[in-house]
Amino acid sequence: MATAKKPAAKKAAVKKPAAKPAAKKVVAKKVAAKPAAKKVAAKPAAKKVAAKPAAKKAAPKKAAKSTTPRKPNAAFMKPLTPSSALAAVIGASPMPRTEVTKKIWDYIKKNKLQDEANKRNINADDKLKAVFGGKKQVSMFEMTKLVAGHLK
Repeated sequence: MATAKKPAAKKAAVKKPAAKPAAKKVVAKKVAAKPAAKKVAAKPAAKKVAAKPAAKKAAPKKAAKSTTPRKPNAAFMKPLTPSSALAAVIGASPMPRTEVTKKIWDYIKKNKLQDEANKRNINADDKLKAVFGGKKQVSMFEMTKLVAGHLK
């Protein structure tokens, strides 16, 4: 019986000194946490590389299915009536959003209203100012938002 107690006492003695270095390891782990995160990020990238060849094998199957003609989204093809301000630029007849965008761009290019310094901006003339809410210049992305308000 006495021999059984001695190894237990030795294990307890070993645990106490190990607790102090463990506290130091926690600090070391916090410092090393950032490189560990990078390693974790690197591993999924390796998996993606392995997944790409598999995706290439699946691509020919899709190519075989794409022989049927695509259906356009019905929401884009629905004819919308432009407001009177927008009708002065593109015409009064109802047309889909895609056509409205094409006609506005034709008008912008025909009248050279695209800003020379920053091609993303459109300089409004008198007709477009009414559509753009009185603004002299709008970005392409803002233009689509403003034009949407003139379609019903």
